[in-house]
Amino acid sequence: MRKSLWLLVLLAFFSVPHLMHAQQLDAGFGVFTLVAPSNTTLTSTSFTPQSIGGGAFPAVSANYLWKNHLGIQGEVTWRASDNVYGGYQPFRPILYDFNAMYAPYLGKHVELELLGGIGGQSSRFYNAYYQCTFYGCSDYSSSNHFLGHVGGGIRFYVWHRVFVRPEAHAYFVHNNWEFNSGQSQRYGVSIGYSFGSSD
Repeated sequence: MRKSLWLLVLLAFFSVPHLMHAQQLDAGFGVFTLVAPSNTTLTSTSFTPQSIGGGAFPAVSANYLWKNHLGIQGEVTWRASDNVYGGYQPFRPILYDFNAMYAPYLGKHVELELLGGIGGQSSRFYNAYYQCTFYGCSDYSSSNHFLGHVGGGIRFYVWHRVFVRPEAHAYFVHNNWEFNSGQSQRYGVSIGYSFGSSD
């Protein structure tokens, strides 16, 4: 039993470099802006529909690619500072998604990224008081919605495995009644690093 366990460990140890050569793991961080339809129509005499767009949105992302340029990707982005909802209540949107990814090479140091998947939008509305439950206390309430996501970018390797990636994303949020529209776009640039193969 012990001998077979050592044999299995040695086999795994010598197989991992070969497997990592055929795979790629990437991580990135960027700053974006979110663009959404503006307030155009009144729903009452005292309230105009709120736009979710505007402001700086930091984002973190990671992906895992197999040798055939197919993989999986996940990312999260949030508004860097509070916005004001309805003229009085601070809020902050957080968007996250999980995607299928196709990333073919366009050249020796250039790679295309195409993404499509699902995720969620969590809008946090901050209060002047704390709400306590069995799990703890918080000073915000959340409104959560399902979303569809498509996106893409072009990855330029600028130094060894370090890349710069201009990118664009489109979100389609289901039943996003708190805001003027369920559609928004995110534009910006990420900087990242590739682990494993970049062949």
